[in-house]
Amino acid sequence: MVGKLLDRRYLIEARIARGGMSTVYRATDQRLDRPVAVKVMDHQFAADPQFLARFEFEARSVARLNHPGLVAVYDQGQDGDDVFLVMELVEGGTLRELLRERGPMPPHAAAAVAAPVLGALAVAHRAGLVHRDVKPENILISRNGEVKIADFGLVRAVAAANTTSRSVILGTAAYLSPEQVTTGNADARSDVYSTGVLMFEMLTGRTPFTGDTSLSVAYQRVEKDVPDPGTWIDGVPEEFDTLVRHATEREPGERYADAGAMADALTDLSDALDLPRYRVPAPRKSATTAKVPVAAPSPVTGGAVPETTVVRPPAAAIADAAPTTVHQAATPPASQVHAQPQHTRVVTREHTRNEAQQGHDGGPAAGVGTQVDHRTNRRTSRRTTAGWIAAIVVLALLMGLAGWWLGSGRMIDIPAVQGLDRAAAAAAVETAGATVETRGEYSDAIPIDTVLGTDPAVGSQVPRGDTVALLVSLGRPTVPGVPGGGDRNTVEDELRRRTFEPVDGGTAFSASAPEGTVAALDPAPGTVLPVGAKVEVIISKGAAPVELPDLEGLTVDAARAALERVGLTVQDERDVFDPDIDAGLVSGTDPSEGDRVGAGGTVTLLVSNAVKVPSMMGRSVGSSRGELERLGLEVEVRQLADSDRSVVIGQSPGAGGRTEPGSTVVLTAVP
Repeated sequence: MVGKLLDRRYLIEARIARGGMSTVYRATDQRLDRPVAVKVMDHQFAADPQFLARFEFEARSVARLNHPGLVAVYDQGQDGDDVFLVMELVEGGTLRELLRERGPMPPHAAAAVAAPVLGALAVAHRAGLVHRDVKPENILISRNGEVKIADFGLVRAVAAANTTSRSVILGTAAYLSPEQVTTGNADARSDVYSTGVLMFEMLTGRTPFTGDTSLSVAYQRVEKDVPDPGTWIDGVPEEFDTLVRHATEREPGERYADAGAMADALTDLSDALDLPRYRVPAPRKSATTAKVPVAAPSPVTGGAVPETTVVRPPAAAIADAAPTTVHQAATPPASQVHAQPQHTRVVTREHTRNEAQQGHDGGPAAGVGTQVDHRTNRRTSRRTTAGWIAAIVVLALLMGLAGWWLGSGRMIDIPAVQGLDRAAAAAAVETAGATVETRGEYSDAIPIDTVLGTDPAVGSQVPRGDTVALLVSLGRPTVPGVPGGGDRNTVEDELRRRTFEPVDGGTAFSASAPEGTVAALDPAPGTVLPVGAKVEVIISKGAAPVELPDLEGLTVDAARAALERVGLTVQDERDVFDPDIDAGLVSGTDPSEGDRVGAGGTVTLLVSNAVKVPSMMGRSVGSSRGELERLGLEVEVRQLADSDRSVVIGQSPGAGGRTEPGSTVVLTAVP
């Protein structure tokens, strides 16, 4: 590949790295004059339409992402058998190369690598993308200390290829999550697991599981937990052990929900330990620093031209050649073209145009002017003829293109996508030239997210750029919750949308659903049913009636609390005289105790205003009168002498008796 010009734009300069599915090269984008990295996939994938569709879809998805921790994707395409991806060239090296050079990392260095990786993964997870192959080889470190992650979507693209055996575990065995090994499924929590293993390796210098084969390594994690890094190497804080342990739980639901949650945990950990800021060094020896001499592209074939060897003659030869002009090596016979490289003799000094056209005697070279005129005329004639031919060819192409477009070119055939997963089907339709929208349909037999067909149907023709709906299986339908505040029409419409047939289920009391709204569904919400099953709609009769409790003798606050417990509220308080209840306590209710009131109804509390008469015996008439008047009572005194100093010897009502406010208390005093 070195020296090849891909897509008439990317000049391959040197190989950087090779993996099981692709090779990465340093290249120059000749259109924009910038260095790039070009990943060229293995040739087995070039003829696979499933892979090509997925490859293009994944590249397009990743190109939309923007984060300093993501290797930018510039372009993708195919040139003959070469399917390639053009990416940002990170001048530096990989985390794998850094670990080989320096061994285990201290905690602050591991955190400095993991933080941008998790930040980049978090952006991808929020966009619905999963990396599936987080490993040191895919973590790049620039000479400026920037950490970036590469190769989003390639594992999924290869998984879609017909050339890939379904029994092969895709991804690097040392970093796969248990669910990737057992079911092949991956989500954001799978990337969290791989990042946890990556942190273990950064802290300890080794991976947690080893074995004789990749398969044995992969399956160990199904039955074994990743050990704490601190059990393998001294100096690892317990907080890092906890972070790795939580990230590598075997059950996905027990891990961090996504990279964003793990990034937050790492930030809290770094703050708690007061870890110093650290600039990650690039490895000293890296594949990206390799330099290979590059041949100039051939103007005819676009391929490489053999490198020109410049030979400088010894001093004697230079002296002998002093009077001579520029000499080109004679063209060898065709049989000798590949026998040995053709050398170009170095010019010993500069010569003017006049010198080049003079003979050794200083006069003009014989026939020079005639040959120049003849050659000039012939070249002019050839250029004129070539120009007319080019104009005719371009006109024919434009007319053919216009005819094709007005005929069948503006129409596309909808491809067959039944049985594919949603992403692969969308990629196939987009590749055909249509835009995609997704429409779910319930199915008893087809697994969730499997494509049932398209609308318009497969094989139909639609204008290029038109919208095609993917009909995707939602699996068997579930009974919904009660939407729309229980409005009957809304609930029944939602049931029909899920293919269910709503039927009358009668009425029932409900403390939460107002009368006339939907109180419940039978079967209950969340139940999985066959397509077209019947669901009973039960209408609320309102809250069930409540029997008023006995509140006599309670304080007002206690009575309110008792009523609220049975779903009733206090509407009003009314004072009444009750000779048996002290003032301020509840004497009764309206409605009365034992009556039935609809739940949510209101009750009036009857509060006693009875005044308890104190004992005035032995007190003076003056002090007794003042005390009773402060209680709101009238005073009548029966005495022989009209004096406030008389002593009270009797009272009515007696001490401790209850009387209405404003009633009269009779005192008997002497003298």
